[in-house]
Amino acid sequence: MRVAAQSLNRLMGLAGESLVQARWLPSFSTALLKLRKQHDRLASLLDAVYHTTAGGVPPDQVADLISDTRRQWAAYREELNAKTAAFDEHAARAEDLNVRLYREVIASRMRPFGDGAHGLPRLVRDMARALGKEARLVAVGDRTEVDRDILEKLESPLSHLVRNAVDHGLEMPAARAAAGKAAAGTITLEARHRAGMLLVTVADDGGGIDLNKLRKKIVDRGMNTADVVARFTEAELLEFLFLPGFSTAAAVTEFSGRGVGLDVVQDTVRRVGGNVRITTVAGKGTTFHLQLPLTLSVIRAVVVDVGGEPYAFPHTRIDRLIRVRRDEVRSIEHRQFVTVDGLNVGLVLAGQLLDIPAATPVGTEFPVVLLSDGVGEYGLVVDAFHGEQDLVVRPLDPRLGKVPNLSAAAILDDGAPVLIVDVEDLLRSMDQFIQTGSLVRCETRATGTGRKKRVLVVDDSITVREVERQLLLHKGYEVAVAVDGVDGWNKVRAEPYDMLVSDIDMPRMNGLQLVQAVRADERLRDLPVIIVSYKEREEDRIRGLEVGANSYLTKSSFHDNRFIETVVDLIGPADEV
Repeated sequence: MRVAAQSLNRLMGLAGESLVQARWLPSFSTALLKLRKQHDRLASLLDAVYHTTAGGVPPDQVADLISDTRRQWAAYREELNAKTAAFDEHAARAEDLNVRLYREVIASRMRPFGDGAHGLPRLVRDMARALGKEARLVAVGDRTEVDRDILEKLESPLSHLVRNAVDHGLEMPAARAAAGKAAAGTITLEARHRAGMLLVTVADDGGGIDLNKLRKKIVDRGMNTADVVARFTEAELLEFLFLPGFSTAAAVTEFSGRGVGLDVVQDTVRRVGGNVRITTVAGKGTTFHLQLPLTLSVIRAVVVDVGGEPYAFPHTRIDRLIRVRRDEVRSIEHRQFVTVDGLNVGLVLAGQLLDIPAATPVGTEFPVVLLSDGVGEYGLVVDAFHGEQDLVVRPLDPRLGKVPNLSAAAILDDGAPVLIVDVEDLLRSMDQFIQTGSLVRCETRATGTGRKKRVLVVDDSITVREVERQLLLHKGYEVAVAVDGVDGWNKVRAEPYDMLVSDIDMPRMNGLQLVQAVRADERLRDLPVIIVSYKEREEDRIRGLEVGANSYLTKSSFHDNRFIETVVDLIGPADEV
């Protein structure tokens, strides 16, 4: 069955929006909890009336009336609790349904890898005949599922790599016979899934790349001295083949020596969030390894804050995230650097590149995103890290044209829009700013913290997470949330927090295991931790304290201020740093 691409895109958009709408449902549950708190306050008021009513009506009648009212309220609260629990279950089912719907839509976009390689066997035959060689193409994994957009973008790079293998890789029949090989060379094209990525290899059984010839070419073109080139590793030498205009062909022919080739392959692969590398063995052949995302419709991204707005960086385009102390920043010729693994990494303010006013970094550290263009590495200074998310990619309105440094948009889990950064464009902008000497300097002196204390809330219940978040926000704290123990463990290591609040019963990693992991981490061992659980038994409280929690509360503490009072006792008011 064929489905129009436009219809699929619209269906995908609807599925993504439906997923976002499902995640708004917890706000209704929060409203119910607020109503329950109002009922609690009214019950408290009735208690006061019960103890203070005097005069007019005989006390025994007043007591009976109020007692009956309290019983009715108790029954109502029990019903309300049941409805809230049912609503939580409904919200979970709705989100699961939407996730499955979206996965079905993604699956409908997939095509067999062989659909994009059907013309390559003929290309190999025709080209081999023209060059006086014998060659055959062997396809492995031609039924591997690939997103149609990825497959379309792969056709040109694969065609070039196959041409390259026939022309540069395979020897003439006489040379192969002299080397004890079959007269017909073999080019193997393989596609497979691994670790959530698509791996494609194009391998030939030719003579391999002559590294000495490659070294000479680098020196002859004045790209480096012979002494330095002699110390290059094999991987470093092979990277030169991806430079624009670089060719080892001895003469210009219909197929070789025109200086157009592997740089285009690398650029195309990088534009879809992938990478390419080369391995070669003398006398055995050369292999090109392409690693690409399975789909362009959903990406794993790191979300950061710049100027109070969220921006997303595709996970595959980030080298790593680091924090840089102010005293580590050095100035060299009007540029600022930090040393990472013995190398100087230039620092650039993200706000300047994105043309927005970025907040002045506070505290003693900068959050920095490390990016690489294959030649050098850059450090992009952002305002804050907000963790990782799977994002449904939505194209920007075509009427906007090409927006500098941005590639697409998406919706975050909380329903907020986020722009996805075009890393290749961003790297070019960085280079332009550096060449013109117009970089804005990072402030290397501390300007006072002025920050509010941050609390990480970890609970698998949407309702409880939202209640705790609202209580903390009302008191002025900054709040981040995690949906289970593993999510919490990842976030508490990625960002600095002043307190951790955790449930006990959670999937993947329970709260007790999370607290134990925190206490075992040298950097986190002193972090204040509160466990908030439905479990009210004394042995549960003792167990929570034994693993390292500073305090153990039940979830009834939301209604009598004990939760907030405990937070303040442990870390102080939100703005007291």
